[in-house]
Amino acid sequence: MSETTSTHSSRPTHFGFIYWVANWMELVERFAYYGVRVVLPVFMVEAISNGGPEFTHIQKGTIYAIWALVQSFVPIFTGGLADRYGFKLNIAISTVLKIIGYLIMGYAITIGEMVSGLSLAEARPDGLDNTYEIFFAGAMFLALGTAIFKPGLQGLIAHQMPVGKESLGWGMFYQMVNIGGFIGPMLAGYLRVLDWEYVFLACAAGIALNFIPLFVFKEPHHDNVDDNKSVLQVIGDAFTGLLEPRLFFFTMAFAGFWLMFYQLFDILPNFIDDWIDSREVVAFLGGADSIPTNDDGNLVQEWMLNFNALLISFFAFAMGWVTGKVRSLNAIVVGIGVSAIAIYALGMSANGWWCLAAIGLFSFGEMTASPTKMRYLAGIAPAGKEGLYMGYANFTVGIGWSIGSVIAGNLYEEGGDKINLAKRYLIDKSGVAAEKIDTIARADILPFFTETTGLDAWQTRTELWNTYEPQSMWAIFTAIGVGSMVAIMIYNKVVTAANRNPEHTFNVSGQNYVTMALVPISLAFWFGAYSLEWDDMAAIVQAILFSSLWLVSFNMQRNTN
Repeated sequence: MSETTSTHSSRPTHFGFIYWVANWMELVERFAYYGVRVVLPVFMVEAISNGGPEFTHIQKGTIYAIWALVQSFVPIFTGGLADRYGFKLNIAISTVLKIIGYLIMGYAITIGEMVSGLSLAEARPDGLDNTYEIFFAGAMFLALGTAIFKPGLQGLIAHQMPVGKESLGWGMFYQMVNIGGFIGPMLAGYLRVLDWEYVFLACAAGIALNFIPLFVFKEPHHDNVDDNKSVLQVIGDAFTGLLEPRLFFFTMAFAGFWLMFYQLFDILPNFIDDWIDSREVVAFLGGADSIPTNDDGNLVQEWMLNFNALLISFFAFAMGWVTGKVRSLNAIVVGIGVSAIAIYALGMSANGWWCLAAIGLFSFGEMTASPTKMRYLAGIAPAGKEGLYMGYANFTVGIGWSIGSVIAGNLYEEGGDKINLAKRYLIDKSGVAAEKIDTIARADILPFFTETTGLDAWQTRTELWNTYEPQSMWAIFTAIGVGSMVAIMIYNKVVTAANRNPEHTFNVSGQNYVTMALVPISLAFWFGAYSLEWDDMAAIVQAILFSSLWLVSFNMQRNTN
């Protein structure tokens, strides 16, 4: 089905009341989500003595990898359930789950200490610490709540999208997303300086506000929905729907963009905290007395990263109008290319202004590619399956985000974390015994480094930057993004030709191509899980998923033949 052939008979011709209520609920949900999301990369690896759980970057990557699978794969099935049982019920259930998730994550250390009867600092060395497992459970509640929320809310938006105004409508939706995504981190930047727990409490309270709008509108009528289908039948249809050739190959091609994209939120916060010198930015904004800063005088990373949401809040509407002038796939290609240039630029300088410029450039690439994805999928969605196809929109995100979390976690643990590189320097360059380094608390490593080498904090950054080049990882993510852009270009060319010619091989044999493509994809995940020692849980889940898809596709192909 081409992007322009879908029909939605019950859709309105203007932006109505339900459309704006749905946008408000999205704003509130993003306020809470990003308020927590932007502090997590730093909080999770924060030293115990500073109020953090002191996880490793590999542990952090594992949490994000499984989070990605839950948050992005579950919507494949909950999207169909939203169409079948209603958008309002979908949103209400998700809100309850998200409140539970925020509270468990915020109080994971406290709960862990209550269970062990010891402080975290005492329980960790004795092997009695279960803070990681508790925090992981909270993250999964939040991921599941978000997974249920997304297709329900986005399906409601798609259902209420005025005919002929899709680009503008999705642009405004994306603008509301980022207004919420801007306010949340702004507040979090202040609250986390006071106490980490305040961030989680504020976000739990914020998301609870989404119960109120559910009482002010009536569930809209769902076209072409079979009310006699059971939950298992709905889930089965959703699973099979992933194998539709246009949807499948678009999902695979676009996944590389999301692998690159999520490093802005998973690794860049740590990179800013460790390496970026933003003192000039602080001075420009009025000094440390006016804005939240770290102990070293740098702007908190939440505010640096929030430049992304600020720009999108102002320009998403305009970019939606611009991208509406071109085909969806062309806009996506341009967006990926601009984003890839910005990701590469992040590694070119540790200057705060340069970092902000790279984030700004990335934001325009994101505005071009990301909301257009929803417009494209909404355009090829059959009537009555808006929620299902919005769920599919998350599938491509999950593949890239999950793989990227594992790659980034390992890369940053070994070659990016400033404290870990300081340890390596002390052993390799200063001759300090590794046994002695192992006895020093994480929060005391940099003071010990200064005492041993005579370098102050800023000289330390420069020396470690020049010696170990932690910025080089951005080139890896850039290459992956460029690969995704090329894949979308090929997909665009094939689909354009197929739309013009009903006898095109993609139309005739598309299911065969899906079956063949699933073989190397499945093998790659199994190989990654066992031979490359990836995070086995995330890799095995995806290996099982894609192997199952191959079996279903092979059976469909055999029955057709």
